[in-house]
Amino acid sequence: METAKHGPGTFCWVELTTSDGPAAKEFYTSLFGLSFKDNPMGDAGVYTMLQKNGKDVGGLYQMGPEQKGTPPNWGSYVAVENANDAAAHAKELGATVMMEPFDVMEHGRMAVIQDPTGAVVSFWEPKSHIGARVVNEPGSFCWNELYTTDPERAADFYTGLLGWTKDVLHRDFGDYVIFNFGGRMAAGMMKIPKEWGPVPPHWLVYFAVDDCDETVEKAKRLGANVTVPPTDIPEVGRFAMLTDPQGAGFAVIKLTM
Repeated sequence: METAKHGPGTFCWVELTTSDGPAAKEFYTSLFGLSFKDNPMGDAGVYTMLQKNGKDVGGLYQMGPEQKGTPPNWGSYVAVENANDAAAHAKELGATVMMEPFDVMEHGRMAVIQDPTGAVVSFWEPKSHIGARVVNEPGSFCWNELYTTDPERAADFYTGLLGWTKDVLHRDFGDYVIFNFGGRMAAGMMKIPKEWGPVPPHWLVYFAVDDCDETVEKAKRLGANVTVPPTDIPEVGRFAMLTDPQGAGFAVIKLTM
């Protein structure tokens, strides 16, 4: 759906930091049928807006030398009323402020923090740029999910920081937490499975698709690797997890709810 505003406390933007900008742009536009708009940033390189029907759905950029050693990844942004206040509050609750609040030209003000369990998330105080104009449609993000080593501590942090509430669902694989805000589901959370090995805490981005299985097959042809094959979630949809050709993890889901 097209949106004109993301309320504070809701996810508003997703952004790929990659080792190969042109290749990543080709992969995601081909996979999801998106277009793009390149924005030259001088010495900082190029920032690419991924678009659906001319509306922004997310961004990507190629990491610079100062980010050497950082693995390609999808980042998630939460809308806040005031980036300075959000960063200060996060620090009080035990987070590490990785990037202090700063202005992104006239577009907005942002900060990057690492929660007390190690997952990185960004704050966005919108000005001229609200974030994604299209969400919850095929080719756009529809869900953000936290994988952590300490769900209780993470839940205390995010409920205290953003005013979320939580519902715990007991499943065969363990507990799954739904964070709620303003009467709607805001995000999900689960403990990192032991069989995954030493996976660091992180936020995972889900993209909506028309057909999970077809998307996975297309992603494989484009060079992606499948980490979780297409799997049904009763009363929710069919999802899969992948890594793109540069190694960034993401998920796709055909929603039925």
